[in-house]
Formats: sequence, C-alpha cells, structure tokens
Amino acid sequence: MRDDFSQRTRHLVELAKEGDRAALEKLSRTYSERVQRIVRMRMGKELRSKLQSMDIVQDALICAIRGLDRFTYTDEGDFTRWLSRITENQLRDNLDKLHADKRDIRREKPLNSNKGDGQQSHMQPIEPISTVTPSVVIEKKEQLDRLELAMDTLKQEYKDVIVLIKIEGLSYKEAAHRLGKSPDAIRMLLCRAMVALSETYEEQI
Repeated sequence: MRDDFSQRTRHLVELAKEGDRAALEKLSRTYSERVQRIVRMRMGKELRSKLQSMDIVQDALICAIRGLDRFTYTDEGDFTRWLSRITENQLRDNLDKLHADKRDIRREKPLNSNKGDGQQSHMQPIEPISTVTPSVVIEKKEQLDRLELAMDTLKQEYKDVIVLIKIEGLSYKEAAHRLGKSPDAIRMLLCRAMVALSETYEEQI
C-alpha cells in the first residue's frame, strides 16, 4: 500500500516537472495537510499570533513546485523531507521578517494575509479522536489547538525531536544528524519528550 502511494507520488512528480498542471494541483492537495502540520507545530505562540499558517503553507508549496526541476525523486519519504526543509525555510524567513518589523507589531496586522483574495484552503474538517499521538492528533482539527498548547509548554529540544520524528517522519539517524546527537540519545530524548507531551496534553482535559 505504501509502495503504491510512493509510486503514485513519483509519477505525479515526473508529470509536474513536465508542466502538467493537473499533477501540480494533485501534489498540492495531497501534501498541503502535511505541510500545514509542520507549520502549526513549529510556529509557537508568538508566530501563530502574527502569521497565517495557510499563507506559509501556500508559500512553501509554491516554492517547492518552482524547484521541482532541481529535485530528484528517490522515495516518498525523501520527497516529504524535502518539503519539510522548504517549509522550515519559509518559517524562518517569516520569523526574520516578524522580528525586523517588530516596531510595527502594535498594529496587530498579520503578515502575508491573503484574506479576501478568494483563495480557499485545501484542508477539510476531520472527526475528532482521543489519542495524544502527534502524527494522528494533528490531522484532527478539533484536537489541534489542544496539542499546540501542550507542545508550547515543552522544552525546545523536546519539541524539536517530536516534530522531526513524529511529524516530519525522519529516522533516528536523520534526526540525530539534524540535532547534533547520537541516535541512542535521540531515542532517549524522544521517549522523555513523549512522556512530557502526554502528561501536559492529558492535564488539559
């Protein structure tokens, strides 16, 4: 099943590289949710209050589409990690702009707001669940705010390891390389992080 999905993604990427608009739109619909998950979990309270998450999602997808000719598809995981890096760059750019414009924040006007331009989100409402697993909870609109609040209380290293492994889907080795730790240290860190997240999440009930 997963191999079939990977092959479909490979086919869409190949068509999109050739300028097939339908393939581009299909890739955007398929991955907009995943990109938004990454955005919402990485933004934090300060950034969420100043930026529209779907604006960043759209910017990241546009950037990815424009750069498809420089991407070589190996598997679906590699494609999602590539999207994750682009998304993180978009978040970083927006955070830099937010800090640069800090003197104007008193006006409380969201950056890159597209309200009123007729664009619609691809996100669809999904039924709620009762688990704390981030990769599942973040798909459930009714539970997302609660998960975000719980994530906001965690130490930065806990938040980073959860996002990298449970949301972006990196392996322990890949996360270790990103965070400058050993794979064993990452396993222990993730275990502690998930315990802390679960405790905080449940306290909000």
